[in-house]
Amino acid sequence: MTTERSKAYKAAGVDIEAGNDLVSRIKHLVSSTHTKGVISDIGGFGGLFRPELSGMSDPVLVSGTDGVGTKLKLAFAFNKHDTVGIDLVAMSVNDILVQGALPLFFLDYFATGRLDVETAHTVISGIAEGCRQAGCALLGGETAEMPGMYGDGEYDLAGFCVGIVDNARLVDGSSIRNGDHIVGISSSGLHSNGFSLARKVLEKSGLAADDPFPGAGGATVRDVLLTPTVIYVDTVRKLLRDLDVRGMAHITGGGFYDNIPRILPAQVEARISFGTWELPPVFHWLHETGELSWPEILQIFNAGIGYILILPPEQVEEAINRICAGKQGLRAWDIGSIAMRNGNGEQVVMHFPG
Repeated sequence: MTTERSKAYKAAGVDIEAGNDLVSRIKHLVSSTHTKGVISDIGGFGGLFRPELSGMSDPVLVSGTDGVGTKLKLAFAFNKHDTVGIDLVAMSVNDILVQGALPLFFLDYFATGRLDVETAHTVISGIAEGCRQAGCALLGGETAEMPGMYGDGEYDLAGFCVGIVDNARLVDGSSIRNGDHIVGISSSGLHSNGFSLARKVLEKSGLAADDPFPGAGGATVRDVLLTPTVIYVDTVRKLLRDLDVRGMAHITGGGFYDNIPRILPAQVEARISFGTWELPPVFHWLHETGELSWPEILQIFNAGIGYILILPPEQVEEAINRICAGKQGLRAWDIGSIAMRNGNGEQVVMHFPG
């Protein structure tokens, strides 16, 4: 019911009642993500979290923030909103995981021109699912209705994550050595990067949302392009307990060439053998339909490897076996090694067959 107090705001395009309805509908979603550190419910001015610090001699907080980018344009066009929330969580939790951090809590920002409660509820359901996969709490968020800022049916998303790691177990790449090996863990597809280009290739292809995607075994264009980003937290955290993981990288925007050097000491380079892993069909489609070279794809997209680990060679087989046997159904490959850097050249050297 619209109250007299809210009529003027509703006439200006902001529906307070719709916002209140959304809050009431998502309360159970939020509570389903709560971990034992949560000591507040949604509705306050700030979320409260008491971290468990026992067993940590020197705890360090690690934070990250990201969005979903123009992948949202396809969510609007295909009217599919249940997976982009998973993407939102994944982009932040995977980033802080690189430094060995356990995600503690997550906050979201959902902005739209006119609040569609059903769509917002679907998006936030995905955010809650992402938080459950990452083992972190959806501690709070913000829903902003801003008439005139977005097109009809459009919205934007931003996410914010805080995690924790004992300083002694911080993974910063400083221990990476000549002779270490690089293990690549499979992506589920494009994840959440490169969609400005992917959308152009889609337009060129003439494919529609419900058409079968080339080479994808009957999966539709909608399903392939909106497959959510893999959340690697559970798989990687188990490896960190037992193995000497010396460096990690989340392969996001900038692909192999920009992300891997972020964790390499200046004196070494990563030598990667292209073709040692299986590429999902979407990358062959980009190569053929988009007429993109493999170096271009490796610069822009994850090319089938969403996350990498750098380990001593004697631990590679165990890492791969454990990843492949895990409940997430991921695959992993030994895709390269660390060598001494050749002068001031690029730190990622890609070897192509032939």
